[in-house]
Amino acid sequence: MSSLKANAQEKITLQIAVDRTIANNLTIKQAQVNEQLGIADYQQAKNNMLPSLNATTNGGYNFGRSQVAGVFSYTSSTSLNINGSAQLDFTLYQGGQLRNQIIQNKLLLDVDKGQTSKIKNDLILNVVTDYLQILTNQDLVTAAKQQIDLANQTLEKSNISFKVGNQTLADLSQAKAQVSTATLNLTTAQNQLDLSILILKQYMEMDPYAPITIERPDVSKLNDVKTAYDPNDVVKTALTVNPDVLLAELQQKTYEQAISIAKGYYYPTVTLFGGASSSYSNQLTTHVVGENDIAQLIGIVQATSQAVVVPNSPVYAPYSAFNQIRDNFNQSIGLNIQIPIFNKFNTRTGVRKAQLNYQNAQLNTQISKNNLSKTIIQAVLDLSAAEKQYQSAQQTYAANKDALNVTKQRYDVGLVNSLDYNTAVTNFNKSENDMIEARYAVIFRSKIIDYYLGKTITL
Repeated sequence: MSSLKANAQEKITLQIAVDRTIANNLTIKQAQVNEQLGIADYQQAKNNMLPSLNATTNGGYNFGRSQVAGVFSYTSSTSLNINGSAQLDFTLYQGGQLRNQIIQNKLLLDVDKGQTSKIKNDLILNVVTDYLQILTNQDLVTAAKQQIDLANQTLEKSNISFKVGNQTLADLSQAKAQVSTATLNLTTAQNQLDLSILILKQYMEMDPYAPITIERPDVSKLNDVKTAYDPNDVVKTALTVNPDVLLAELQQKTYEQAISIAKGYYYPTVTLFGGASSSYSNQLTTHVVGENDIAQLIGIVQATSQAVVVPNSPVYAPYSAFNQIRDNFNQSIGLNIQIPIFNKFNTRTGVRKAQLNYQNAQLNTQISKNNLSKTIIQAVLDLSAAEKQYQSAQQTYAANKDALNVTKQRYDVGLVNSLDYNTAVTNFNKSENDMIEARYAVIFRSKIIDYYLGKTITL
């Protein structure tokens, strides 16, 4: 059963962990969504250079009593009226705001991309850090198991010595305590290992209960770690590649561009417009020209021989919708110039605020550079200190290992008591754990420098 479970476990390398984090991490996906929003804003800024065309129409059905035009009487009537129009507007000049907005939105899009890059780099560093912590914890678990084996061997010998009267009950109890301590150390180390693996799964957005195994890299590669760096060279390179600094510089450029946009409100806005409209009403009629338009002769004045005629009543016919729309169709074209004269100092305030935001962005950029320099100098110092600590830990481990071997030989022949032997075991165990942690501290500190240099972090 355990064999089947082991076979079902997925093997995770550092590269797999990094790739899955970049592909699945929700924080990265959120940043990518913000990128898409930035693309939409940038595209819209370019679309704002195009003309706008809008059409409107309205229709109404009127009924009830209304006054007859020209007389003091009222009548009941119903009518249907429809009006339609189209308007075209094209901005010819707006103080350069449209063009400046395009530039700013492109910079904002670059900021979004820089933010995504920063999140990716930070997560990669976190994955590498946690991966190294897993390797450290695995070594600590292995060391803890070895310590339990050693403590059990000591307890077994103490039992034999106690039964033959060569050791006291106190010696036996101390050996049992050593086993309990080693077991507690194993439990603590295993918990730390489980926690570090859980954190790695969270970075990869994996099921926390999915069984995985962590592939250990070649130990020889881990030992080949560069530890000598010139902090000035690292800072010089990091300032050109570090995502935090690049992001701050991009944000500074967006605020600089905002000044040009704000100044655009000082200038006139020139707009070319054109329109067309027409209307229809069912109350309109058209005069029908025909025989009824000819006056009828009813007599002749004898004295003057002048004909006396009576005009016929004109004949009206319904005015078709098509003819009304055609006859009522009208067009317009013109130029609109809006000149800002006084707007309660809003433009001046907007420009001043844009300038202050730009100054603040400049300060943020410099703060980012200063923080990066301090962090890198500290990282170089930490790497140097970690290397010295590792060398010291190796020497301490070697010394305690020799001391334990000598003490064990003397303990086996009864020349030292159990207290001295357990003290030697404790010192050896502690020095072994310290050496393991110191070795990975050197590796981690070196990878930090690689991160600031913009190098791909590998193990």
